[in-house]
Amino acid sequence: MTPAEIEAFLKVAFVMCEVALCPLTDQQREILLQVVAQSTTSQLQSTQTTADSDSVTENPLNEMTPEQRQALLLFVKEQQQQGVSWKIRLLNDWLHSRESGAVQFIHDQYGPQWLNRIKPLHLAQYWETETPSDRLNLKIGDRIEVSNGLWEWVQESGPCQREWFPCTVVGLSQSSDGNRDYCNCIVRFDNGIEYEIQGIYQWNLYNWRWAS
Repeated sequence: MTPAEIEAFLKVAFVMCEVALCPLTDQQREILLQVVAQSTTSQLQSTQTTADSDSVTENPLNEMTPEQRQALLLFVKEQQQQGVSWKIRLLNDWLHSRESGAVQFIHDQYGPQWLNRIKPLHLAQYWETETPSDRLNLKIGDRIEVSNGLWEWVQESGPCQREWFPCTVVGLSQSSDGNRDYCNCIVRFDNGIEYEIQGIYQWNLYNWRWAS
């Protein structure tokens, strides 16, 4: 999780404490936010590879009905196109007691702990298998933005933050690793430099978005 997502989860927990008539003091809240943020920042890079590897075997989306998965994937797509973190959007809804529309069932049936289990690879599995007609299909000439997360380590807060760069899709091709097919995409930046993005619908799904 990013530090912003952790903070959102903690705020939901603070509200739950108040509902249970055992609210935390302002000082207690601040201490929790600082300790968790510091711990996560120091461990995030070293544990990311292991976490992603483990997440492939147990996909929380398997626990959903097909209709629920479809609603969630469409919601994620909409938030991605707007440049918004879908998890933070849900957590903010819960924090402010707002309805989450077609994905309100996530709050009612699953909750924040289940939400925290979902990783990008889990979503990528179902982009390929369960929503072919609604997948983020690109075409030659499409304008998109790509993140510097493709070529460097980025964090929501820190010396190297996420940035977005406009470019044009100039090539698309299919490849296979022997177990599954995946799509590669060549983009051309406005300065003329071209860059190949492997697995653009799979492991790099969250490193691009539609240009606004």
